[in-house]
Amino acid sequence: MKKDIHPNYHKEAKVRCVCGHEFIMGAVQPEIKVEICSNCHPFYTGKEKIIDSAGRIEKFKSRTIKAQSNTKSLQAKKVTRATKKESKKS
Repeated sequence: MKKDIHPNYHKEAKVRCVCGHEFIMGAVQPEIKVEICSNCHPFYTGKEKIIDSAGRIEKFKSRTIKAQSNTKSLQAKKVTRATKKESKKS
């Protein structure tokens, strides 16, 4: 194994979460900042918490509404075409 290629290991690295929870663990960096930890994660707390970054939920809802309106308009066009074809035949 080569010497002097491995980073320094800190046995007491501080981990800080956005929620304010702090704990100590071993890591390569002396201080780590995280967005979500076991203290505030819905899986561990049992509380449903929607974590929306950059409005992704609203974007998804707007896309689904747009897709539904497009399918309705396509169905309406198909119906009008079918009625026109039937009226031409008769």
